[in-house]
Amino acid sequence: MVGEAGTGTEAVAVARETRPDVVLMDVRMPETDGIEATRRICGAAETADVRVLILTMFGLDSYVFSALRAGASGFLLKDTPPAVLLDAIHVVAAGDGLLAPAVTRRLIEEFTRRPEPACSPSGDLAGATARELDVLTLIATGPSNA
Repeated sequence: MVGEAGTGTEAVAVARETRPDVVLMDVRMPETDGIEATRRICGAAETADVRVLILTMFGLDSYVFSALRAGASGFLLKDTPPAVLLDAIHVVAAGDGLLAPAVTRRLIEEFTRRPEPACSPSGDLAGATARELDVLTLIATGPSNA
């Protein structure tokens, strides 16, 4: 442990000073909440390599999505056993992502409820000919010239 903070603002300052491998961040914090503190840590050049692992009592989907959008590498609940938490810190420090099993299940459910994305071209590709789209598709899939 290289630092401790009682507010989100302090967490950002400590991360800038100490540049830890991993920050354990709560969502609900005084002054600046943990989501905004995560955004500031992950979005700043001097702390871009610092990984944030959210550890909170509140597994609300809105918190999960906001934390991930802010740059968090993981999201765990405070009822996580200590050994699992220690493993999670190592996983996040190695550059991988991690979610609590209950959060993962809900994320999968949300993902599968959404409709398939439309495969029609938009924007500049809308005016492309069928052959031009064929060539672009071949380039995107990466076959050899033969």
